[in-house]
Amino acid sequence: MTEPKLTKTDCLELLAQRYARLQEAGEARYPRRADFSEREVVAIKAFFGPWPRALEAAGVKPPRSDDRLQKNREKRIRAKQRRNAARKRSDTIAE
Repeated sequence: MTEPKLTKTDCLELLAQRYARLQEAGEARYPRRADFSEREVVAIKAFFGPWPRALEAAGVKPPRSDDRLQKNREKRIRAKQRRNAARKRSDTIAE
């Protein structure tokens, strides 16, 4: 007989309960995919996408900061500016 489908709430509860059990057992880690059945992993990832986003949604892991995204953007801009400056220098030398 087939098991009933897991809901979004069920998935959040699974993650939170597993994290609580790990903490009680003295393990300082987040739940891994291997801690769940294949059926549970598929349902969790279907609702929340990548595993870290699922842990964030369940309140197990702190949400990633948007500062990181801004820093990466600034880093790409600086790299592009350096490439453009180097290209201008090489064009000036070639002339």
